[in-house]
Amino acid sequence: MANYRTARRLFCFALGLALSCLWVPLVHAQLSGPSENDSKVARAVTDALETVHLSRHKVDDEVSHRFLQNFIKEFDSTKVFFEQRDMDEFNQHDTLLDDEVKRGDLGFAYQVWQRFIQRLRERLPLVEELVRAEHDFTIDEYLPTDYDQVDFPRNAEEVRDRWRKKIKYDLLVQRLDKKPLPPAEQKEKIVRRYRNLLHRMQDQLSSDELLEMYLNALSASFDPHTQYMSPATLEDFNISMRLHLDGIGARLRSEDGYTIVAEVLPGGAADLDGRLKVEDKIVGVAEEGEKIADVVDMNLSDVVKRISGKRGTTVVMRVLPAGKTEPSDYSLKRAKIELTSSEARGELIPVESEAGGRPYRIGYIDLPSFYMDVAEANKGNDNYKSSTRDVRKLLEEFQKQGRIDAVVLDLRNNGGGALSEAISLTDLFIDRGPVVQVKDSRSKVDPYEAEERGMAYSGPLVVLVSKLSASASEILAGAIQDYGRGLIVGDSSTHGKGTVQTVIDIGRQFGFPGRTPQLGALKITIQQFYRVNGDSTQSKGVASDVVLPSKWDHLDIGEAHMPQALPSGHVDPLQHENKGWVSEDLRHRVQSLSDRRRESSTDFQKLAEDITRLEALRQRKAVSLNEQRRREETGRGLTEDEDGIPDPEKPRKKDAPVFDRTFYNMEVLAITQDFLRLGSHPRVSSNL
Repeated sequence: MANYRTARRLFCFALGLALSCLWVPLVHAQLSGPSENDSKVARAVTDALETVHLSRHKVDDEVSHRFLQNFIKEFDSTKVFFEQRDMDEFNQHDTLLDDEVKRGDLGFAYQVWQRFIQRLRERLPLVEELVRAEHDFTIDEYLPTDYDQVDFPRNAEEVRDRWRKKIKYDLLVQRLDKKPLPPAEQKEKIVRRYRNLLHRMQDQLSSDELLEMYLNALSASFDPHTQYMSPATLEDFNISMRLHLDGIGARLRSEDGYTIVAEVLPGGAADLDGRLKVEDKIVGVAEEGEKIADVVDMNLSDVVKRISGKRGTTVVMRVLPAGKTEPSDYSLKRAKIELTSSEARGELIPVESEAGGRPYRIGYIDLPSFYMDVAEANKGNDNYKSSTRDVRKLLEEFQKQGRIDAVVLDLRNNGGGALSEAISLTDLFIDRGPVVQVKDSRSKVDPYEAEERGMAYSGPLVVLVSKLSASASEILAGAIQDYGRGLIVGDSSTHGKGTVQTVIDIGRQFGFPGRTPQLGALKITIQQFYRVNGDSTQSKGVASDVVLPSKWDHLDIGEAHMPQALPSGHVDPLQHENKGWVSEDLRHRVQSLSDRRRESSTDFQKLAEDITRLEALRQRKAVSLNEQRRREETGRGLTEDEDGIPDPEKPRKKDAPVFDRTFYNMEVLAITQDFLRLGSHPRVSSNL
């Protein structure tokens, strides 16, 4: 997916700080140093970056400088832990890291980690003092949010002042909570949060995680989408593509040392059993027949490993139900869990026509990603999971219910996925012809074609996009626009990720002797894609035909705002047929009608006011520590309920409607009606 963290900076700029900690007894860190395999992985990743990456850039002094800066940000992006004297020491490696990583020397990673732990512990008495101190919330002072413009503290006085503002901000957030805790509990909550970081970073951080942090700092020096994935991260990536896993069917989170149930997945073992509930605490885990092991204060990823396992086996969990003091033991048989909350969903929506004629029937499809179970496809399984198959089924279901006047394909939170899925899914809506062009590091350009004769759906099409629609979403949106096949509606443009990545299994690819070890993988940029018309979507995205106001358009989100984003470009256009169903005149008329409706809409007027306020906050690049001013600024926050736009960080709820009738979505339906009334497209519902 597109880098959503950038979009959250103004709202959650202090999240990195919130991972600090207060005093806890000294314990010895578990990390002792890199393993032999860690060094091999570092050398393998470095070699791949130099020989496989699209840029073919060498790991040299220029990369070394970016590498160092990226790694420091992994630990202290808000510049409250390290001091300038630390940076003076670290900067001695500014032109050395390239040579060190080529040798597999990971000493600098451990040096920075150890210094981070040291600085954390040195801050603890000060932080504890500031949490307990009285703060004046009536004076006007600010905490900066643009940390690129902030230096590291140079002395104890600057350290103290920076932490004073940081703790004051934390306390202010607690005071402004919709359901604030009593003051003593507010302070204790902050203290617990900070204690957890030291425990997490000092006692639980694994060598795999530190290696991942280090090599990601290196890979990010090439482009934003090249990433080293540890074995655990690789498994998460594979699950996100195949949309199933073996387990009990629960999402877990960690809080104050406890593993807490965040969600029980529909149809999973836990859901069918019925005992495990949201907010229950899992305090012990064992295989059937074995002694239950205490998992309190255990790293969440380690707890997940213990609960996960082979399909058909039994796991025993000691559970402390929410609101109770006595635990109970639950035995659950692990099963295949289908992640239905992440797959395509559809709904046929009847919409009254303005002229009082027959209602329109609009098929709405929400597609969160372009997923595909590659492993099953490679095995020749004809029933492998894929987004194209699921969307085709939805179109067939619409057809079985009768006439379809239009289809709305919602890609607003779709950050991409498999390139092959982008092509095959586009093929559902166009009849043979090129879909996208791909250019490699040798400047060789290859077209990818829609090969299926006919269309699964040939009627009016609206593609709904946002700044979070990236990569494969942009391939589809660009092709639909180039063919004049449908109307693109949403933010001013899509994300602008116009590059293609492949995943290299480090252990398998680089031929380590003996049994292939689990050493993670490198997701690496190898190509750039171009639209049928020859344009690149890189950095600029796909422009919408009809633009609706959005908070995302007023944040530094999108490829153009990401460090080391690769440049855009152009190749020769490919011959293709433009259907002519979306003329410039049609775009203008539909936009004008939408503008007119929004001018008289109270909801859109409020959204416009919020966007104006958001833009002012963004320009200020600081957050007020004055309580009254903060109350005024946060009195109307841009939440999902208020702006009508779904939040990509919130998972779908079990009973959530497919089509949420927010004011924003209802305007999309109105635009679709205008498109139907004014367009010259054929009224053919499908060729199924």
